[in-house]
Amino acid sequence: MRDATEYNGYSAAEACYSAGRTSVSEEYYLLKSKIHGRLLDMIDLSLLDTMEHDMLRMKIGMLVEKILLEDDSCMPLNSIERKLLASEIQDEVLGLGPLEPFLQDPTISDILVNNYKKVYIERFGKLELTGARFKDDAHLRRIIDKIVSFVGRRIDESSPMVDARLKDGSRVNAIIPPLALDGPVLSIRRFSVDPLELEDLIELKTLVPGLGLLLQGIVKAKLNVLISGGTGSGKTTMLNVLSRFIPENERIVVIEDAAELQLKQEHVVRLETRPPNIEGKGEVTQRDLVKNSLRMRPDRIIVGEVRGQESLDMLQAMNTGHEGSLTTIHANSPRDALLRLETMVAMANFDIPSEFIRRYVSSALDIVIQIGRMTDGTRKLVSLQEITGMEGNIITMQEIFSFSQSGIDEAGKVHGSFVFSGIRPRFIEKFQVSGIKVPFAIFDPSKTEQV
Repeated sequence: MRDATEYNGYSAAEACYSAGRTSVSEEYYLLKSKIHGRLLDMIDLSLLDTMEHDMLRMKIGMLVEKILLEDDSCMPLNSIERKLLASEIQDEVLGLGPLEPFLQDPTISDILVNNYKKVYIERFGKLELTGARFKDDAHLRRIIDKIVSFVGRRIDESSPMVDARLKDGSRVNAIIPPLALDGPVLSIRRFSVDPLELEDLIELKTLVPGLGLLLQGIVKAKLNVLISGGTGSGKTTMLNVLSRFIPENERIVVIEDAAELQLKQEHVVRLETRPPNIEGKGEVTQRDLVKNSLRMRPDRIIVGEVRGQESLDMLQAMNTGHEGSLTTIHANSPRDALLRLETMVAMANFDIPSEFIRRYVSSALDIVIQIGRMTDGTRKLVSLQEITGMEGNIITMQEIFSFSQSGIDEAGKVHGSFVFSGIRPRFIEKFQVSGIKVPFAIFDPSKTEQV
């Protein structure tokens, strides 16, 4: 089995730089493709599902070494390069080829393939261009097909976009020509095998301990929560953390476009949408699943992200006894989140006046949590607002907690302060009825925490 420290998380092609090559030649990729083809002729593919992974890697490594020794036409390689080449071919057969080392690196949160020659990663909130690459567009397409076939989906000219997931739950999006002009594009949003907990968010300065207590109470008191934020801001991570506080004796129905949430409770029913088949039939949308979930006797409904007509059914569920429901939405502020939610309800093609929609939203939702991604790559809970009702035709909100950025130091790190506004939220009454104790001292605005 490959020693991860030996290759430092890089593919064989990248490691060739440190082995003395100033560039990875086309000859190298032709060699790899040639050996891969011969290997597939020699190995019994039926063994892939029966042999242990480590044993299979070892067998493939031995076969690669045998092919290199027998073929005099191969380009000269030193011992390090031979091991690296064998490792890359093992990844090609058993994993996702050049992407496999990145999937083994827990510090990488995103893998972004712009074309077969350019692979970026995000590490600690910052993008880096890697030396990894695919042989050509066809090679990249094979890897994409391998990913999407795992979840029973397809990608071709008639359906050139697809959402999928990896075995570890990581979210995948792929788009191919004719929509992608420079060749296939692949984006992987990775998720940790051990998802972050509340204590981790506190340690990472995403929030403060007092707010952590408040968030636990919000979930246990069955308040309906909308988590808002931009792409990559940490909405799903926050949703995962909040879900930890749902009592074990409650039935949870989770609805997602591509399954990625990692709930730890026992009584969880997971539902996933389905795209239309090649004839354009058989599609199952989030709206269909939300409607169906109401017949499944849920105590809580969690929608991974509302992005369309299912928002109306989600609000109806919140208003008809399914308290404590959680969902996320893409928006830049709590006010924008409500506006976007109102717009999506209007997309359901019901002739509902906007004032009625707003009243429905204000009645259904209790809390809006805004997550922000700072310029240094860190994530912060930048605002927690309580919806208090309507004033005329406007949904009224009051901010309970916020993060205020004060500046950036020479190293590019964001500095600021977490502070409670001093307002005692109305939901405290529900806390008291539910027997949830939160010290009133945490709302003291004079107790700020600098980061």
